[in-house]
Amino acid sequence: MPELQQLDVRHAPALLRFEVENRAYFARSVPDRGDDYFTGFAARHAELLAEQAAGLHRFHVLVNDDGAVLGRFNLVDLADGAAELGFRVAERVAGRGVATDAVRRVCELARDGYGLRRLVASATLANLGSLAVLRRTGFTPVGEVLLDGQPGLRHVRELVPGR
Repeated sequence: MPELQQLDVRHAPALLRFEVENRAYFARSVPDRGDDYFTGFAARHAELLAEQAAGLHRFHVLVNDDGAVLGRFNLVDLADGAAELGFRVAERVAGRGVATDAVRRVCELARDGYGLRRLVASATLANLGSLAVLRRTGFTPVGEVLLDGQPGLRHVRELVPGR
C-alpha cells in the first residue's frame, strides 16, 4: 500500500521525476507550471521545505514501495484551524481510487495530527476526476470560482472528530 509521507529533502529527485513524467497529463486539467518550475526545481523545493518548517503549509507525497511518487497532497495557508487542500496524482494511477484514499488520509491527518477543523478545495469544472474525489471524500460545493481564468467550484469539508 502506498505510504503518505510529509515532504522532505530526500523526496526531491522522485518528486521532480513525478512532475516531469506527468507534465502533459496535468496540463490537460490544470495550468502548466511552466519551464521555470522545472529549471528552478531545487530552489523551489528548498523554499517549500522552509515554508513548511515555519508552519505555513504541510506538504505530502504518496510514495510506493520503491520510493516513486504517485501523488502530491498539500495543505497550504494554514491559519485559524483551516487550510486549502490541493492534490494531483500520476496518470498511471488515476481512476484507481488512489487520490480518494489519499485525500481521506490527508483529511484525517489534518484533523488528528495538525488540529485543523476545516479544509477548502477548488477544482475546475473540466477536472472531473478531482471533482469526483472531492465529492467522495465529504467535500461540499459552496460556490463558483475562477481558477486561472477557468470556471470551477470551491468546496468545503468540516473536519469533525470521528468522521
